Amino acid sequence: MPFNVMRGLLVLIIMGFLSVCASAAQPNVQDEGSDKGSLLSKNEGKAVVAVALASRRHANSRRDCSHLVHAIFEQAGFPYQYANSASIYTGVSEFRQVGRPRPGDLVVWPGHVGIVLNPRQHSFFSALRSGADVDSYNAPYWKERGRARFYRYVKPAGGNARATDHRASRLKAATLERH
Repeated sequence: MPFNVMRGLLVLIIMGFLSVCASAAQPNVQDEGSDKGSLLSKNEGKAVVAVALASRRHANSRRDCSHLVHAIFEQAGFPYQYANSASIYTGVSEFRQVGRPRPGDLVVWPGHVGIVLNPRQHSFFSALRSGADVDSYNAPYWKERGRARFYRYVKPAGGNARATDHRASRLKAATLERH
């Protein structure tokens, strides 16, 4: 009998150790339900995408990826203090890492950042060698850069989410009407 109790205790200790190791290996990813701040809504994310696609025609080809993304978020009405892609990759207060990207989220590697357009198609918009354009974050070139991280904009505290959703819907409609 003591042998079985010892074996059971050993199994429980090993399982607890493996659980702790698995938790430590997971990145600190927050989803939409987090109570640590109000994240960009789906409609607001779509408004960011609309601004990104509209800027494609007028994009300054000399602008690097992080400046392009910053300008798009500013134009869409979601300002943040400029940060380069390396800083965003390690984490900045204006964006929260998420596990499942949505349109309008950031896709970030060390040294590059873009805006997710369609997660199902793995497409994103950014400043590329060919200029501001769309690419797949599952393309071999991007996979060679390492694992991408996804971040969602954190709206400043005290903002009215409903009013922001309405503003994003109006902005998206106005941007689409121009084209």
